[in-house]
Amino acid sequence: MALKLSQDTQYIKSADLKRDEVPSFEKFPFHLPAVRDFRKLHFHPNVTYIIGENGMGKSTLLEGIAVALGFNPEGGTRNFNFSSYDSHSVLDRYLRIARGTRRPKDHFFFRAESFYNVATNIEELDQAPVPGGGKIIDSFGGTSLHEQSHGEAFFAAFIHRFRGNGVYILDEPESALSPLRQMSMLARMHELIHQGSQFIISTHSPILMAYPEAKMMELTDEGIQETRLEETSHYTVMKQFFDDRERMLHHLLGEEE
Repeated sequence: MALKLSQDTQYIKSADLKRDEVPSFEKFPFHLPAVRDFRKLHFHPNVTYIIGENGMGKSTLLEGIAVALGFNPEGGTRNFNFSSYDSHSVLDRYLRIARGTRRPKDHFFFRAESFYNVATNIEELDQAPVPGGGKIIDSFGGTSLHEQSHGEAFFAAFIHRFRGNGVYILDEPESALSPLRQMSMLARMHELIHQGSQFIISTHSPILMAYPEAKMMELTDEGIQETRLEETSHYTVMKQFFDDRERMLHHLLGEEE
């Protein structure tokens, strides 16, 4: 059985922006805070979180890293090459990715917003299966992803398709998951990490951010900085809300005394 990866054995070590080659920091995607102020990002051997408010460029940065690693912009394994829409940025061309000496045996880029397109491509490919081979959907649990709820389909990928010894890049995987399912996902991540896997995750979920000893990089208007769960706005806002819900609702709804 594989062991947790270390700094000596991790698959993806760092990402750096080729700033001298950027045509203009006034245009998309280089004007986004996540890109404009990007400095070399060193990844944790097990889990790196990329967090921040909407508009900071988290998904664009994650997409750029994934495409630079050879993934399809809409997600899936590195063997997926479909395109439902050509809207991904050119950021991948300006990123320098440092890899470790070890190579992962499994790969997956999960994008919540385009997972439906991945599911559709799987069904199209399975219409003409390779002679003597199984269907792609078998590796996702055998049930059509379109015949499941979004949450069930998402979780089927995490449980069945992620095999360990892999690189898993996840963009807002909590989108269709209940809090209980998010906790179950933490448990699944833990299994995969102890099977030699490395995660890079963009998320808004304080539950998913809670994995022990992970590296957390927060994107703000001032740039990118490492932080702790308890110091994030995601955690403090949720805690304030549930610690004093009546007061928060009174403030939000503007009700008079």
